[in-house]
Amino acid sequence: MTAFTASKNQTSAFDLEQLNQQFETATPKEILAWSIENIPTGLVQTSAFNVDDMVITHILYTELKHPVPVVFLDTLHHFRESLELVAKAKQVYNLDLQTYKTPDVDTREAFTAKYGEALWDKDIAQFHHITKIEPLQRSLDELDTVAWITGRRRDQAVTRANMPIFELDGKGRLKVNPIATWTRQDSWVYVAEHKVMYNPLHDQGYPSIGDEPITTKIGQGEDERAGRWRGSNKTECGIHI
Repeated sequence: MTAFTASKNQTSAFDLEQLNQQFETATPKEILAWSIENIPTGLVQTSAFNVDDMVITHILYTELKHPVPVVFLDTLHHFRESLELVAKAKQVYNLDLQTYKTPDVDTREAFTAKYGEALWDKDIAQFHHITKIEPLQRSLDELDTVAWITGRRRDQAVTRANMPIFELDGKGRLKVNPIATWTRQDSWVYVAEHKVMYNPLHDQGYPSIGDEPITTKIGQGEDERAGRWRGSNKTECGIHI
């Protein structure tokens, strides 16, 4: 396929159907290399610093040596272990870390004072809009994002089973899912082979780690995202819808 260098508002020129056919059997490294070549500016990674996100960061920063901005949404409700990993990764990889959060609040206590006690129990959609959706959209706008990289896999949930490798988001930006075809085991094999750092909570029954108040361990045989929003019918926080 002829290379096409994208700029803002030009991602519609990509033939997504052809791209997805071309890269269906490609490695994450090959998908990311193509993204770097064709989107030299405006390429960012969004990361919750789960194991899949760490795999992608390692490929970008260590294998491809291309330090794209890494967007982290500080919801103010992360596990301590998650925040410690963010700090460690920033130092080890010299990350171009771009942290975004809810405006005008800096602590859980300030968040509670402004939005009420346990907002996630009263209105989970509002909680996610305030802590994730609005900060994400603001980050993508402020960073002049042309394309953003996610750590989603098809086998993570039924809602992701048909996820393409390349897609457009609601504002026409290219969305790249380089490990869409990988399994959870594939990610962990990569971690072992390349000695990638990861959140220790993954070893304690948390295969998918979100906000501390609404993330639980999973039981044997449960879907890896079963510990997110337990007791509700939610499968996504909203940033990928």
